[in-house]
Amino acid sequence: MRRLALALALSALPAAAQAETAIFAGGCFWCVEADFESLKGVEEVVSGYTGGTTENPGYKEVTRGGTGHYEAARIEYDPDIVSYDELLWAFFRSVDPTDAGGQFCDRGESYRTAIFVADAAEREAAELAKTRAEAELGRRIVTPILPAQTFWKAEARHQDYYKGRDLVLTRFGPRRQSAAYELYREACGRDARARALWGKDAVFARKK
Repeated sequence: MRRLALALALSALPAAAQAETAIFAGGCFWCVEADFESLKGVEEVVSGYTGGTTENPGYKEVTRGGTGHYEAARIEYDPDIVSYDELLWAFFRSVDPTDAGGQFCDRGESYRTAIFVADAAEREAAELAKTRAEAELGRRIVTPILPAQTFWKAEARHQDYYKGRDLVLTRFGPRRQSAAYELYREACGRDARARALWGKDAVFARKK
C-alpha cells in the first residue's frame, strides 16, 4: 500500500519540462559556451558548426573559409527556469551585432553572428528580440536569423575549453587551457567591446 500511495503521489506531480534547444553563432564558440553555461537554467552548451554545406566539417576547414559554416553553440535549457526570449536578450548583448565581418579580433565568415531558428515561433521571437536590440542600440543590426540546419559537434578539444586543464602552447608560453582562454578573451577585446556597446546590459562582460 505504501508503494501504491507513493506512486500515486509521484504521478500527481507536474511533469518536469523537457530541455529545449537554442542555436546561436556569436564568434568564438569557446566564449559563447562559457557565457551561456553560466546562466541558470542552461543545462549544457555544445560547441560546433552549422549553416554551411560541408558535411562533418573540422575546425581548420571551417575557419579557413569556404564551407559556409559558422562557429556556433547549441544551448540546451530548461524553459521552466530560463526562456528562449531571455536567451535571445542575453545573446544580443554579448556580441557586436553590427559587425558583418566577424567578432572582435576574430575575422572571417565563420566568426559572424547568427541565430538559427527551428520553427515559426522561434523566428518570431528572434525577429522581435532583434528589433528591440536595434532600437536600444540605435544602430543597424546585421545578425541574420536563419533556418536551423544540421549541427555538427566540434572536436573534443573545443568542448568546455574555457575550463580545460590540458597544457597548450600560446604566444604567452605554455598555459593550462583555462588560463589560455582567459588570456585570449582579454586580448581579443570581447568584454571591452560588449561594454562599450551595451553598457550595464553587457550581461557576460567581465568587470574591469
